[in-house]
Amino acid sequence: MGLPPVHFFSHGSTMMLGEESKSATYWKQCGDEALAHNIKGVVMMGAHWDARGTNRIDVATNPDPQKSPVAYVHPSKYVDYKLVPDVSTGNRIVGMLNAAGLNARTNETFDWIHDTYLILIRMFPGRCPPTTIVSMNARFDPHLHARVGSVVAQLREENYLIIGTGGAVHNLYRNHWWQMLRHTDNFAMPVPPEAAMMEFRQSFEDVFLRNCKPGMRKGTLTSGVTRLMKHPQFRDAHGTDDHFMAACFVAGVIDASEGIADDGAVLGAEDWELVNMCNSQFTVGKWVSQAA
Repeated sequence: MGLPPVHFFSHGSTMMLGEESKSATYWKQCGDEALAHNIKGVVMMGAHWDARGTNRIDVATNPDPQKSPVAYVHPSKYVDYKLVPDVSTGNRIVGMLNAAGLNARTNETFDWIHDTYLILIRMFPGRCPPTTIVSMNARFDPHLHARVGSVVAQLREENYLIIGTGGAVHNLYRNHWWQMLRHTDNFAMPVPPEAAMMEFRQSFEDVFLRNCKPGMRKGTLTSGVTRLMKHPQFRDAHGTDDHFMAACFVAGVIDASEGIADDGAVLGAEDWELVNMCNSQFTVGKWVSQAA
């Protein structure tokens, strides 16, 4: 049985749940592959939940979470989808993080937000697998989030699928909202994306694809991803830091997983939304190549 790959997904706007896209097709493909390999569960870090305090990370252990409403998406797309929280794995992850020196706590009241369940619905439309959601930390230290990823990386050996869901280029202040608000068309491109968005998008791709290949020194991907926060166009591409932390988390998982980077990274799909939002979908590792 092969070990699971690791995914960094750009979830985009809420309308990515309601509208068909290349990204949605790829998410479903990845979900089908995961089910075919009988994953034990999913561990996710999103972009819309952060814990306050130095080194504090919360882990969702609400046994019956509700869903926050999704704007511009018909309720039939998500209201009846049954969430399946993995409380026992959540408690275990808290122990793992605390043992690593982090201030991890369970959160028994957290209700899930579209950044995570949008991806789950697209990947697993038939039934949600047991899922654990790990929060960010509100200080948005990229190295801290990579460290969280390095701690949970060992769960891959037990056939857990690890996903970070944020954004490659995700700046709500720079998006063009008129076409979506007036015509419910999130994919309209009346003008090209701004040069800064294109530049950062290419740098993001370069970091993932060039630092995941045979012979790379361990830690190279984490160094590259965290260094992107000093990119001249980072603040153009990310008006806030929250949607970038999942990429740091994924980099930590990959660098702590023996051999996975040797299989390379692929840009599985990509959609531009609202002119300036680039939803890039990356996968590192392959099921087949890691078969025993």
